[in-house]
Amino acid sequence: MERILRYLEKEMVKSNIVIAAQKEKEVVPCPRDVLELEFTFEKLEQELREINRNHDALRQNLVELMDMDSLLRMTEDFFEEAESLLSCSEPPSEDSMCMTVTSRINSRRNSSVSTGGLLHLGFIAGVIKQERFPAFEKVLWRLFHGNFVLRHAEIQATEELQAKRGPAKKDVFIIFVQGDHVREKIRKVCDGFHASLYSCPNTMHERKEMSSNIVLRMEDLRMILRRTEEYRAGALIKAADHIYEWNSKVKKMKAIYYTLNLCNIDITQKLIVAEIWCPVSDLTLVQNALIKGSEQSGSSVTPVLNRIQTQQIPPTFNRTNSFTEGFQTIIDAYGVGTYQEINPAPYTTVTFPFLFAVMFGDCGHGLVMTLLAVWIITQAECFRKCKNELTDVLVGGRYIILLMGLFSIYTGLIYNDCFSKSFNIFGSSWFVRPMFQPHGPWHNETLHTCDHLQLDPVVPGVYSGDPYVFGIDPVWNIASNKLTFLNSFKMKMSVILGVSHMLFGVILSLVNYVYFRNFQDILIEFVPRLIFMLSLFGYLVFLILYKWCITVRSDVAPSILLLFINMMLFDYQSHQYYLYKGQKAVQIFLVVTAVLMVPVLLLVKPLLIYRTQMKTKQQVGMCDVFVYQAIHTIEFCLGCISNTASYLRLWALSLAHAELSEVLWRMVLQVGLRFSSGMGSPLTLALLFAAFGILTVAVLLVMEGLSAFLHALRLHWVEFQNKFYEGSGHKFTPLSFDRLLKTHEE
Repeated sequence: MERILRYLEKEMVKSNIVIAAQKEKEVVPCPRDVLELEFTFEKLEQELREINRNHDALRQNLVELMDMDSLLRMTEDFFEEAESLLSCSEPPSEDSMCMTVTSRINSRRNSSVSTGGLLHLGFIAGVIKQERFPAFEKVLWRLFHGNFVLRHAEIQATEELQAKRGPAKKDVFIIFVQGDHVREKIRKVCDGFHASLYSCPNTMHERKEMSSNIVLRMEDLRMILRRTEEYRAGALIKAADHIYEWNSKVKKMKAIYYTLNLCNIDITQKLIVAEIWCPVSDLTLVQNALIKGSEQSGSSVTPVLNRIQTQQIPPTFNRTNSFTEGFQTIIDAYGVGTYQEINPAPYTTVTFPFLFAVMFGDCGHGLVMTLLAVWIITQAECFRKCKNELTDVLVGGRYIILLMGLFSIYTGLIYNDCFSKSFNIFGSSWFVRPMFQPHGPWHNETLHTCDHLQLDPVVPGVYSGDPYVFGIDPVWNIASNKLTFLNSFKMKMSVILGVSHMLFGVILSLVNYVYFRNFQDILIEFVPRLIFMLSLFGYLVFLILYKWCITVRSDVAPSILLLFINMMLFDYQSHQYYLYKGQKAVQIFLVVTAVLMVPVLLLVKPLLIYRTQMKTKQQVGMCDVFVYQAIHTIEFCLGCISNTASYLRLWALSLAHAELSEVLWRMVLQVGLRFSSGMGSPLTLALLFAAFGILTVAVLLVMEGLSAFLHALRLHWVEFQNKFYEGSGHKFTPLSFDRLLKTHEE
């Protein structure tokens, strides 16, 4: 039945017939609907195929009649010229014999082929495709060596003829020869070149009478074809009103029978036994649905639902809604979670748009993205009707785009960045006036002689002592060392966010251990991993935060990166500056502790497995166990270093986005704002503003947004989820008519 439906849809598309949309939700089809639909489809298919066969035959007859009509109208000049040539005593030359007639002669003489002269004239007339004619002419010349007269002309195709016959061009030809034997040979050559031969009368009167009959027959065929097409269109229009309903029923019945084929028949051959997966919370709904279906079908047997024990691993089912569906799709793209494994999707709902916003921090661009997401949400139904890949992605991720825009507004306010400009809402915490004499070292000549001036927070009144209320102080927007400050700030912020994100992933692995009651793995895997990360990278975060909280002179302040490197190398020099007392002892203790966790991760679990196998006398390859554990240990320890470095993409993309935004402002829009006079300034400003808008959307929103999205996706898949998420399960795919029809529409 699906084949017949595809055939019907193909015929409707060919006839430009619009398929009616679904008007109301279809109910589940009954078993008797199969026979009714099958009878209806077969009858409709047989009728359409018969109509198409008759239509093709009638159209072919019409084309042949049109070719014959063209032949009769265009061969009068051929007869006159051939008669004059063949009546001459001088043998014709090759050029005269094969002369091509490209146009008809305007005046005609009333003459016929001479049948009583010196030469007895015979002819063969027909139609051949234009691309075959040169080869056809050469074969005739080689066979008969010029003992014939060949004339041909192109049939001038009308719109009707092109519609019926197609774009192929054809030529009318007529061959005048002597002798029946030669004519038979020419007929065989014509058959070889698939030329259509037509009988043509000898006299002009008979040809005119034949032409009149052909015209009448063509009119009759046109009328019959028109009636046939109208009848065919009526049948298809009638079927188009039900095609969506038929498609829906066929898909549902096919799914039902496929599901029934998975069931078993009991010994009495009267009952169906089905073993299914079902969420525990939906058992009551399933029971009620079975009872309702049994009542509607008139069954006298009450369905029985029992929970059975099985050793098979159940499929994974995560209940979602329109808001969480997009985030769950991101997780499932990495891998469907193992049964009852903790699902990262709820946490990804927050962390994914936030990490995106860290790289895309601009409240202006975030506002544009938010408005775009709101528009997609309100127009979701219209987008679904478009049925293309781009709109499906936008509709499916509309709430992801919304959260990314909102979080970008938040981080943009923290960066105090809106289209590369800063807000001064609460007033800066830095003041320039106290830097002038008598309180400070500056005077009026200082402003003229120095290109760069530096505010000194030691001078009273320069710094208020209270930081900016929210976000970065707007004074940094005009500072010459703005990039240096933001570079240090965002790099350290990336390390803090990255280590926190990874530690959160390690803590989530504890939830899996507790739920599956793997208390042994808590002691030999979770605790050593947590200690290893906290001893090294947790301490790195502590150094960053501690340095921010204390006051240190810039000329003696140590580099956090050098401190961490020297800590790992046990390089402690006497002149090295320490942030706090006892720093050397603490760092040595932390490094030694982290190093001791490596053999714990590497050896303890395999040795415990070996001890268990010795007690139970099982034979298992310990080499495989040691290799497997070594791989996981190396992956975790080295991964902590590489993953922490990977989070520096937050710093790199954030700086890149800010610099691109500033470059776009300075090189495009700021140029237009400088034109403050002249007749062309409004037009120039409008054009530059349009260019600024187009570049902002194309480069900063689309390209940079897509780049930040992919990097945030990688941070979750590789750096975060590998700490606790296996993703080796299989998805729960129940029988769902809505999902089935949605997949069919796509």
